[in-house]
Amino acid sequence: MPLPTRAGLDAVPAYRQGRSAPAGASKLSSNESPHAPLPSVVEAVRERLDGINRYPDMSAAALRDDLAVRYAVDPALITVGAGSVEIAAQLIHAVAGEGDEVMFAWRSFEAYPSLVRIAGATPVAVPLNADHAHDLDAMLAAITSRTRLVFVCNPNNPTGTVVDTDALEAFVAAVPHDVLVVIDEAYVHFDRTESRGAGIELFRRHPHVAVLHTFSKAYGLAGLRIGYAIAPAEIAENQRKVAIPFGVTDLAQTAARASLDAEEELAGRIDEVVVQRDRMQALLAAAGWPAVPSQANFVWVPTGERTAQLEALLHDGGVITRAFPGEGIRISSGSAADIDRVEAALAASSPTPDLSARKEATV
Repeated sequence: MPLPTRAGLDAVPAYRQGRSAPAGASKLSSNESPHAPLPSVVEAVRERLDGINRYPDMSAAALRDDLAVRYAVDPALITVGAGSVEIAAQLIHAVAGEGDEVMFAWRSFEAYPSLVRIAGATPVAVPLNADHAHDLDAMLAAITSRTRLVFVCNPNNPTGTVVDTDALEAFVAAVPHDVLVVIDEAYVHFDRTESRGAGIELFRRHPHVAVLHTFSKAYGLAGLRIGYAIAPAEIAENQRKVAIPFGVTDLAQTAARASLDAEEELAGRIDEVVVQRDRMQALLAAAGWPAVPSQANFVWVPTGERTAQLEALLHDGGVITRAFPGEGIRISSGSAADIDRVEAALAASSPTPDLSARKEATV
């Protein structure tokens, strides 16, 4: 007889990690920092290695105190988790269960629908608009009496689009106060618009807003897995109830604190990623592959039926990307050398044939 399995998990796909890159290729499939860890961060972690026989501080009190000072909030409103994906899961489990709905734009962060289904709730995906951005009017119209949480990924993954401050303010104000609005700002450090970091101010002004941040992207700690949320007191308390005990290691907490101390040095690295992102966007457009203007550390190319073509072209040039078959390709911004490789791969491709002219010639 087969072993029993939980009903409903057939609808939950396993999360698909960005493809690994062979030696000599550029791995631009996972939105990671192209830079090695800062020496000061490495040294701080090294100093804690002798203590890995002990459990970490489950509350991450020292890190939460640092963040509380930075954002001028009560430490009790800050929760930590193993990356922003675990924080997102905490927020879902904190407010939603069987029969409840959790809404998000689509396409957006790939883990949202799976996390919602794992919690036993129902995912509600609202299509992006023609500009590959959140359709806030459609999202408001989709709220029902069962809606418990709405994610706004800003900048959005994988499209890199941003909801501007005024539009986000109006949206939050229009959402009923018994629905939690989570502003997922995993990529906020790369945003060069006036909306940058609007989530924290919205949290201060509205009682039903939470903000999600991560140390994986701009801070370059993807391999250590640590993120955090700032949320209303009752939500933060529920997050602590559903969090994985000891889910954030002492080494991750130490690296996060050291990174906060090194933000000035990290800012130069972030600026470099932004420069290379904009350069890559221009290269793609010049080669006939127009990308959506991005405010994240990646670009989105809406290639549709030509997705496999661009993926293969870049792969042959030693560039590993994240393809969404039939929709588009997300290409992370890397080092100057990485984007040089993108440029070479695009230059090596032959022009797209004029299929209409070919059809006329055969009539």
